[in-house]
Amino acid sequence: MVLMASMLMFSGEVIAQRFPSQMWHKGFVLTAKKDTVAGSIQYDMVANSIQVKTKDKAYSFSSHNLLFCEFLDVTIDNKRRFYAMPYELRKGFKAKVLFELLFEGPTSLLAREEIVQETTPNNNIYGGTISRNRLKYYYYLLDNNGRIRYFNGKKPELLSLLRDKSGPVKSFMKENKLKTDDVRDLIRIIAFYNSI
Repeated sequence: MVLMASMLMFSGEVIAQRFPSQMWHKGFVLTAKKDTVAGSIQYDMVANSIQVKTKDKAYSFSSHNLLFCEFLDVTIDNKRRFYAMPYELRKGFKAKVLFELLFEGPTSLLAREEIVQETTPNNNIYGGTISRNRLKYYYYLLDNNGRIRYFNGKKPELLSLLRDKSGPVKSFMKENKLKTDDVRDLIRIIAFYNSI
């Protein structure tokens, strides 16, 4: 009986952790009315919203009434910038969506994130599974004409999106052993693409 209870207890173990979107960061937003609101920032990319706490008020901004947000991420001690930009969610329908700017240039690299739950087998003697949350990133390219194109993380698609310079980009990736599913490598690839 005790063994059975122990097996059940370990079969669905959940590992908890906090993500940047669940924390408060010092920063500011620029609203669509060109007002600046500074304070503690919390963001939700799935809901396309930003909350700001000041000393005396709390504000909530959707991507529709927001232009820009900048804050110092307490988890990585680095500045992050979010923009609300029109994006075609389905054919013929555009809406303002929050994107993080990862690299700025003639072709810019944007990202969105969400917390997803991942379940993996537990390799202890009781078996079962372990569930954990992790951040999943979605990448986009923004060109000089304001067109935003989704990138699925695969090398062939990236080379297709960068087709006008795909030969040199492919060589650069091979020489430097860069992977398209690593954000640091992806930034280097886009920076190289913009430089040629």
